[in-house]
Amino acid sequence: MSHAAQAYARTSQTTASPREIEAQALLKAARQLQEVQANWNGADRNLYKALLFNRRLWTIFMSAMEMSDNPNPLEIRQNIANIGVFVLKQTIEVQMNPDPAKLKSLIDINCHIAAGLSGRR
Repeated sequence: MSHAAQAYARTSQTTASPREIEAQALLKAARQLQEVQANWNGADRNLYKALLFNRRLWTIFMSAMEMSDNPNPLEIRQNIANIGVFVLKQTIEVQMNPDPAKLKSLIDINCHIAAGLSGRR
């Protein structure tokens, strides 16, 4: 990446809204999972790396929903937490019984939530 492109990437990250940053992170996780799915090599390093990134991201979201100063309504916080629980369970399922088809639900969730955060629903 050129120096100018790196500077632009840093600037765009610092000027993006928190919702857009969250959407970008979800799309990054979805892309990683899609890449693993498209180039399926079984339970390899790429699978576990993509699952780890996605799990960490959803753990952060779930933790944020528990914070007392979270401005979202309780119903939304509960819905995100419930989705997070599903994501964690699905991640464990993929790790225990690797199958590229099982990645679809994780990819779809990330893409749909990212679209909602970006206002592209």
